[in-house]
Amino acid sequence: MTHLIDVENLRVTFPTRSGTFEAVRGISFTLGRERLGIVGESGSGKSMTGRALLRLIRPPGQITADRMDMNGTSLLTASEARMRKVRGRQMSMIMQDPKFSLNPVMTVGQQMIEALRTHEKVSKSRARERALEMLDEVAIRNPERVLKLYPHEVSGGMGQRIMIAMMLLPKPEILIADEPTSALDVSVQLQVLDIMDKLVKDRGMGLIFISHDLNLVAKFCDRIAVMYAGRIVETCKASELRNARHPYTLGLLNAVPDLEHPRDRLDVLVRDPAWREAPSVSART
Repeated sequence: MTHLIDVENLRVTFPTRSGTFEAVRGISFTLGRERLGIVGESGSGKSMTGRALLRLIRPPGQITADRMDMNGTSLLTASEARMRKVRGRQMSMIMQDPKFSLNPVMTVGQQMIEALRTHEKVSKSRARERALEMLDEVAIRNPERVLKLYPHEVSGGMGQRIMIAMMLLPKPEILIADEPTSALDVSVQLQVLDIMDKLVKDRGMGLIFISHDLNLVAKFCDRIAVMYAGRIVETCKASELRNARHPYTLGLLNAVPDLEHPRDRLDVLVRDPAWREAPSVSART
């Protein structure tokens, strides 16, 4: 498999009054033209991993790695000017609750046109046409009307689709989706996932899907990396998640309600301090 992303021994650290805090602690993984799920509790380092790939960790935070390459080119040594071309054009990230990532004083159309013209030399009229086509691809009805709306005038589900459309408009090779469905109801979640799945397959993209919902990731992704306290503790094929062996993964699975097999009480995850110190498992292929 050709690797779009190749990461080895990635660390993200922040200085604090009590010493250095490691948000990501020596993780290694690769991404091909596939759907890689990264799962874990809040604070496990999932979002920091996605931000580190785009070099969005600002000082005093620090990113170090033995390797952090995209298509064989180092992202660690790339200039900021080079990274501005990478962000959006080659690798895009849908942030948590994307509706609030939209500029409240600009219309949807203005923001989408600006996003495209930042990376491509196209006229405003052509950029507008591309924006309409992209909104249609993410199943938004009457895209002409939606282009004229402000972010506060759209629903959560529509805001999510607009952000997906905006991130995919410059046709990146890699998409990082940071819990893109966490604020949506179940029916809208499935619609958004279907849209993302179709676009990723049709374009042959690589997708990093960050979530705390193991069942969702198991159904949607090809591979899964389970993170705990900044490290990857287990990796597996998504279809084999139910055969997981690490007690942390098993604890997360047992804490999820099962409508087909209801229980009087859900299990409480009991953490072992040894999990924090165990070496990170590689998710490289």
